[in-house]
Amino acid sequence: MRTINPWINFNGNAEEAFTFYRSVFGGEFSKIIRFKDLTGFEIAETDADKIMYIALPLGQHNLLIANDVPEFMGRVSETENRSKIKVSAESQEEADKIFNGLSVGGDIDGPIGDSPWGTYGGMFRDKYGIEWIVEFDPNI
Repeated sequence: MRTINPWINFNGNAEEAFTFYRSVFGGEFSKIIRFKDLTGFEIAETDADKIMYIALPLGQHNLLIANDVPEFMGRVSETENRSKIKVSAESQEEADKIFNGLSVGGDIDGPIGDSPWGTYGGMFRDKYGIEWIVEFDPNI
């Protein structure tokens, strides 16, 4: 396993929050994707400029990651269920093993497979209520 990185959900202010985090931690965003940048993904005009994915490197091997939750999914409770644990696997096989092992008895939100942003991954809530994203990025 390469790393485990925190992933935070926001109610439309991910870019503002991450600009603040960058002012504290320093560095530059390694990737910013807006919902309007995704092909084959329908999104309301009110969500088009919101952040689908933003990453701020922290040190050599860690990322702070976030996204805005589209309006159709409802508001994120800012006191619970706002973040996920992201595991970056070293291979597709390792991603499958971790995903299939941790998701047993839980609820799968996004089955493991190819993502619109070029990675292989999936997300779920484990049997203890913890939210996970398991991902393999062949470009890293």
